[in-house]
Amino acid sequence: LIVNMAKHAGLPWDAVLGAEVTGHYKPQPEAYLKTVQFLDLAPEDCLMVAAHNSDLVAAGNCGLGTAFVSRPTEYGTGQTADKEAENDYHYVARDFLDLADQLGC
Repeated sequence: LIVNMAKHAGLPWDAVLGAEVTGHYKPQPEAYLKTVQFLDLAPEDCLMVAAHNSDLVAAGNCGLGTAFVSRPTEYGTGQTADKEAENDYHYVARDFLDLADQLGC
């Protein structure tokens, strides 16, 4: 589904990786480390972008860079969790355009 959505949107991704590839779910360290290994990269050369603090903490603990992108109504207007960054991440952005600006894209 994600690959088809990316193709339809014209996104030039190298790969879409998830639990199906690694055999592990976030926030298990293997979910991050096997993904990095699959891409033949070092953890410090990767950036985990998420709107969920627990995912970013786990990725950071594995040595990945971290970027929090706010999605304050992901679960509706009554959302209480993950409305803002709760840690000192490498990047904190309002949206993906803001993150792109911070990354110099």
